[in-house]
Amino acid sequence: MRLRLLIGVMFVALFVSGCSRSNNLLLGRVEAVVAGHTVVVTDCYRTKVPAPVSEAAGATFTPCRDAAVAIRNDELTVNGTAYGRLTADARVIVDHGRVSIEKTP
Repeated sequence: MRLRLLIGVMFVALFVSGCSRSNNLLLGRVEAVVAGHTVVVTDCYRTKVPAPVSEAAGATFTPCRDAAVAIRNDELTVNGTAYGRLTADARVIVDHGRVSIEKTP
C-alpha cells in the first residue's frame, strides 16, 4: 500500500515539474520560439529543455540528441537536411524524425 502511494506521489511530482506549455514530459513534446517561428519537437522526454541559442542570422534549437533545428535567414535545417525558406507565419513540427511546416492559424 505504501509503495503504491509513494509511486503515485512521485508520478504527480514528475508530472507537475515536467509539464508546461514549452515542455510536456508526459507526452514527450517540447515547444520553443526559434528565430521568430514556433518549433514543436515530439518524442523528446526531458525534464529540462535547453533554450534556443541565438545567432547573428537566426537561431538553433537542440532539445534532444536526435533533433537539431536551425533557422538562419528564415531557412530551415533539421538534422543537417535543408527544408527551404519559411514564411512569416510558419510553424515547424518535428515528429519522430518527420518534418512538417504548417501555417499558424
